[in-house]
Amino acid sequence: MNKITKLGLAALLMAVLFASCVPQKKMLYLKEAQMAAENQSINYVNERSVDYKLQPGDNLYIRFVNIVDAQSAASLTGDFGNRAQISSDASIYLQSYTLDEEGYIELPLMGKIELKNMTVDEAKAVLQTELDKYINQTTIIVKLSNFNLTVLGEVNRPGMYKVYQSQINLFEAISLAGNMTNFAKNSEVKIIRQTDNGSEILTVDMGSADILASPYYYLKPNDIIYVEPLKIKQWGFTTFPYSTVFSIVSLAVTLYALFRPTGN
Repeated sequence: MNKITKLGLAALLMAVLFASCVPQKKMLYLKEAQMAAENQSINYVNERSVDYKLQPGDNLYIRFVNIVDAQSAASLTGDFGNRAQISSDASIYLQSYTLDEEGYIELPLMGKIELKNMTVDEAKAVLQTELDKYINQTTIIVKLSNFNLTVLGEVNRPGMYKVYQSQINLFEAISLAGNMTNFAKNSEVKIIRQTDNGSEILTVDMGSADILASPYYYLKPNDIIYVEPLKIKQWGFTTFPYSTVFSIVSLAVTLYALFRPTGN
């Protein structure tokens, strides 16, 4: 094996190694170049706004608490407040009120009430007003019980997740799915969101600190997050096969040592 051949093999090996490694900057969130200068900080304004509008098919957990006459309150809710603690997806569905196709829910005595396109707080106010017509000194509790998120693509645990809180941001959603893989393209994360006119596809850059001020930083119920893979994954390796490469190199060195020509 002449010197040119050796150099060619070395160059090829180095090219494969470098081509198959993901640069660290492609794996970073909130890149340093866009963060604060030394010993300073930058505030990214993004106020929490609970503005999700209720839609047909949404499930609401509703409970009435009457301090004076607990039995009267129980008659309105079917003893909802005294049932067993919600412990599963099935019980959440069975123990909640579903908005019908026209955006109404139906409660005992109170009848059908339209809640479509209202926030949870607005729906609570409407229900409280209606409730006051039938019983006094009663407080109503209303929660959205079907805040679902789906995370797909280059994450460690893709799937659908139920969120038991009023709001969640992109980083919290990605953490639920076990963080992104090393081959995730965090500069182009897709958010598929339901709207009145159909589905909307949004693209955000989670590698940029500007995401903190994005109107899409906080997610909405039933959002789908899709993390695209880097082009390098087209090579077919989920992780670089270091052991295979080292075995081939070791075999090549051994064969060369055995069969190399000897000088006089």
